[in-house]
Amino acid sequence: MNTESSVTPAELVVSLLAREIEDGEVVATGVASPLAILAIAVARATHAPGLTYLACVGSLDPDLPSLYPSSEDLGYLEGRSAEVTIPDLFDHARRGRVDTVFFGAAEVDARGRTNMTASGSLERPRSKFPGVAGASTLRQWVRRPVLVVPRQSRRNLVPEVQVVTTRDDRRPVKLISDLGVFELGASGARLLSRHPWASLEDLGERTGFPFEVEEPLPVTPVPDARTVSAIRAIDSRCLRDQLVGA
Repeated sequence: MNTESSVTPAELVVSLLAREIEDGEVVATGVASPLAILAIAVARATHAPGLTYLACVGSLDPDLPSLYPSSEDLGYLEGRSAEVTIPDLFDHARRGRVDTVFFGAAEVDARGRTNMTASGSLERPRSKFPGVAGASTLRQWVRRPVLVVPRQSRRNLVPEVQVVTTRDDRRPVKLISDLGVFELGASGARLLSRHPWASLEDLGERTGFPFEVEEPLPVTPVPDARTVSAIRAIDSRCLRDQLVGA
């Protein structure tokens, strides 16, 4: 099972997200976060059984036996140990009690700034994106934010975001895509690893900003059999494959 040919791009991305969570840490998700929820469930089922999960649906440590299409499915209330409000989540983050949150974006640039607001400008937007939902402050308070772009292209990894929704110039941030892993920050972008199916040329063609390359450039390791089994059991409907890659 643990071969390049048997592990799908979605399974590799989910495994990378799960690896960002250490046992005993506190992790939270917002709306539209099925990949993040799957990663949390996989981490709990494998290497991080002691994690604490704050779900945006309003529950603390719900059962995660299967993945639902919506992050706000009432199924994520099952088995909860307590109820958690959105103000509670922000209060915990502001006090430094939340370790990891995964943030998506319509656009990301080399400095790690994201756009979830609109194309064009705030004054004259051409189209509206899903919106910030508080991520602009939450990202700065979380101990280790992670950016996720499940379908990398020059449309979402751009030279400069059109509207700055979130930013954090104090520290670099990791970005995980379906092609590789980057570190972004005030000094620019650096490619940390490429996934087995993506060449350096592929990454260059599908990245809209210049980036330095780790030397030698590692190939992202595929997940072990235990992790793959957990992914496939929790997401038996293969929702992950609809969210990652072309």
